[in-house]
Amino acid sequence: MVGADIEGLIKFFSKMPGLGPRSARRFVLYLLKHKQQKLLPLIDLLAHTAEHVSECTECGNLDTENPCTICSNQRRNKAHLCVVEHVADLWALERSGAFQGIYHVLGGTLSALDGIGPDELRIPYLKQRIQSNQTTELTLALNVTLEGQTTNHYLAAELASPGLKITSIAHGVPLGGELDYLDSGTLITALAARRTLETEES
Repeated sequence: MVGADIEGLIKFFSKMPGLGPRSARRFVLYLLKHKQQKLLPLIDLLAHTAEHVSECTECGNLDTENPCTICSNQRRNKAHLCVVEHVADLWALERSGAFQGIYHVLGGTLSALDGIGPDELRIPYLKQRIQSNQTTELTLALNVTLEGQTTNHYLAAELASPGLKITSIAHGVPLGGELDYLDSGTLITALAARRTLETEES
């Protein structure tokens, strides 16, 4: 029989993304069996994180610095702004190392059903940043969902201005992907985004 305190801890962790009741139980048991090496350092780390991590007032990233290390990095291309839905998307792009500009976290997507309009997201502030940073390229890196694509089209129309290039990340067949395993939506998008191959004659 598990004690009420431990059961409460298991229930808490079971609500975390990627953890079900069984995984949470194993996780809690591991921490309790390794209290000195794992549990106590984790408690200190969580307390430190809770005290020092905050939302970047510029882009919306989470960091121990404000502005965050990306926004304050002078080597980043401040004229190239990439729009993402959530901080997790920003981190994913940063892990790739492919983008050297700065970011803007919207905080979600437009959804009439959920009552989320432009003012509920960080769209008004996005307009201000485009002007203050003298942005020359705006890359929309929103998720390929109905809400994401609706927000894409809204932003492209709302933010269009002379001197501002608006781009969107490509969607389609992933590197190493086999057509037989892809869903129809991915294949349709890949076909729509087809490009001309360069030949030696050309």
